[in-house]
Amino acid sequence: MRYRTHPKTGDKVSEIGFGTAYFYEVGMKEGTRILRRAFERGINYFDLATSDIATFAILREALHDVRKDILLQVHFGADYSRDAYGWTLDLEKVKRSVDVQLRKLQTDYIDYGFIHCQDELSDWDIYKNNGVLGYLMELKKSGVVRHIGLSSHTPEVIQKILDDADVDMLMFSINPAYDYHEGAYAIGSVDERSGIYRRCEAENIGITVMKPFSGGQLLNAHSSPFGVALTPYQCMKYALDKPGVLCVLPGIRSVSELDMLLDYENQSEKALDYSVIGDFAPQDASGKCVYCNHCKPCPVGLDIGLINKYYDLAKAGDVLAVEHYKTLEKNAADCIGCGHCDSRCPFKVEQSDRMKEIRAYMESI
Repeated sequence: MRYRTHPKTGDKVSEIGFGTAYFYEVGMKEGTRILRRAFERGINYFDLATSDIATFAILREALHDVRKDILLQVHFGADYSRDAYGWTLDLEKVKRSVDVQLRKLQTDYIDYGFIHCQDELSDWDIYKNNGVLGYLMELKKSGVVRHIGLSSHTPEVIQKILDDADVDMLMFSINPAYDYHEGAYAIGSVDERSGIYRRCEAENIGITVMKPFSGGQLLNAHSSPFGVALTPYQCMKYALDKPGVLCVLPGIRSVSELDMLLDYENQSEKALDYSVIGDFAPQDASGKCVYCNHCKPCPVGLDIGLINKYYDLAKAGDVLAVEHYKTLEKNAADCIGCGHCDSRCPFKVEQSDRMKEIRAYMESI
């Protein structure tokens, strides 16, 4: 398992986490076995936006003795008063639900307490004004909540909440379908969605990824908006390539499914290559670097994807990105304009021209 360090909290987060949406359906015995194997194979990050309260008892049974070695996302707005998941903005319901979750987990702290499922600006107004945000911040001040998270599918709402609140972690839906305007949660333009990734990277906000397979849609040629099936590994690589992303959270319901997903770490570059989606890029995505490095190898050794990433982050206000760029062994100034990368880019980026643009920008600041 590979880990990524959260730039603000210092937590080491497994690249592959554990989503529990329908996990309760496997039952206590099998659920305990799956969770224990996940932990033993290196997964340390678990999301608890689950569809039934039973999941919490299963996790407690499986991982209570290693509580200090795992990280839990708990959602302030997920309502389990009737056992099955519900969504609420009511303060008293949130308090009761959080108390129940802590008791079921047999823990006295939450690693990441999440402002839950804010998809409309009106949701955020209610969340702030009716005391739920204040309650979450009180628990952070007392140490019950260690860090603040946010889950949302809507770039406009995310930007507003990041303006208003000190958020450490964002859970966002990232996959090629949503980024290319396909699917129920394909909210926001390409620029709006990429703006979220870059802002999070620039402000040291980690991102955990929900719905990396678009609810399984991308894994089947008949349901895929591209008309071709992607593998889970291609989808995971796509999400992990985005700025700010620490961890993907696929839903897992069997040992075999777990082992298959964990084999991501052993895949070849060819198996992780998602360049096929370049053929389906919408107009607002064409010609924009996604840092996939399919243009490699560069004849003079430029890391073209990384150079582009630092440039985009610098333009988003990330001062450290400028410093990182300037410490590269080779940068845009070393480009010889051979056009090798232009011919290989599946997203139709004229990288040789872009290197001139990046050189001029970086030398001007």
